[in-house]
Amino acid sequence: MAPSAPFNPPAADLPGKPFVPAWVPPPVTKETHNFAQLKSIDLSKLDSDDPAVVAELIAEVKSAIRDDGFIFLENYGVSYEQLNRQFSIAQYMYNNISEADKERLLFDPDTGRWSGYKHPYGFKRFKGMPDGIEQFNWYPREWNDHSFIPTCLHPFMDEIEAFCNYLTKSVNRRLLTLFSRVLELPDDFLWENVQSHGTPTGEGYFRHALFKPVEKRSADASKGLRMHGHTDFGLTTQLFSVPISCLQIWGRDEAWHYVPYVPGALVINIGETLEIVSGGHFKATRHRVYQPPADQLHEERLSLVLFNSSVGDLRLKPVESSPLIQREGCIEEQGVYKEYARLMKAGIPVPTAQQWREELISKATDPTDTERNRVGADQVIVKGKLMQKRHYFGVEVLLPV
Repeated sequence: MAPSAPFNPPAADLPGKPFVPAWVPPPVTKETHNFAQLKSIDLSKLDSDDPAVVAELIAEVKSAIRDDGFIFLENYGVSYEQLNRQFSIAQYMYNNISEADKERLLFDPDTGRWSGYKHPYGFKRFKGMPDGIEQFNWYPREWNDHSFIPTCLHPFMDEIEAFCNYLTKSVNRRLLTLFSRVLELPDDFLWENVQSHGTPTGEGYFRHALFKPVEKRSADASKGLRMHGHTDFGLTTQLFSVPISCLQIWGRDEAWHYVPYVPGALVINIGETLEIVSGGHFKATRHRVYQPPADQLHEERLSLVLFNSSVGDLRLKPVESSPLIQREGCIEEQGVYKEYARLMKAGIPVPTAQQWREELISKATDPTDTERNRVGADQVIVKGKLMQKRHYFGVEVLLPV
């Protein structure tokens, strides 16, 4: 395929743009134990003229997404300096967003969307126990009407939109090309038939997130959890690697492991959509956000994430035209696909992608909710492991806590 152009953002010093102090990455933990060993993929190899190089890349991707559902992506077209500019803009927002904008743009998860500003008091519109997590989420509403965006960010929307357009239309499109090739489908199959379009994030969303050190009573109530163990409901999640080690993945050894820091890298995890359309050949990543190692407990964690979503009215099912699926069948090993397969075999309609993601968001619970997060309520013991069990549309979702 034609070589991919690198990211070329709008200038940061255009007239009318305020000065933005540079984001200074916090120190990396000195801890070395309990870190996952993840595969790193060089996306620039997809542009190679050597078929052997491209074939090796596809084999690497196939192995990674079957083993972990989680990969590091490097050489994807955004420089370290360009990335740090986006972190600087995110830091600027949290330092300058007005209290009036926080109130005016307050999120309402009961709508099934995280759209807008999340206060640092849990994942419901009403304020619960402090969780120290602030977010701002761009959905189609925010892209289409900038009045729904914090006023302090208006001068930088050209840069933010260009960044998200590149992540979606260049980086994610190339990723979906690789995944289509793993399924032995035409290069643009997933991009044209599953990926949503129409805004810089399609029907998905872009997030600025700030994790501040949490107070003791909240940490005690959540047992160190900042976000529950979960799998993302979309196609792919593009999360930029940061020095503060909070992100953990569930390994094949059935234990949680921190994701190491790789400067400038994108951490890619596979969502439930890809697990389903691949017939279980792609593994949706089980992950959570947990308190960092002891030497980082008092540091803030700034995060940028783009969640790619499928077309909302799709009723997801395996791609029957995939030669891989035809040859090897489906893999009912874990998670949502196993449950979807059960419904489909029984002739029960599965929910649309939009119904599924909105239900999961509207029914989300807080790690500090001691009434729900206990055995006998939302938690069960399975083979000696503490698991969270929820039901949505007749689908059982069982995930490690």
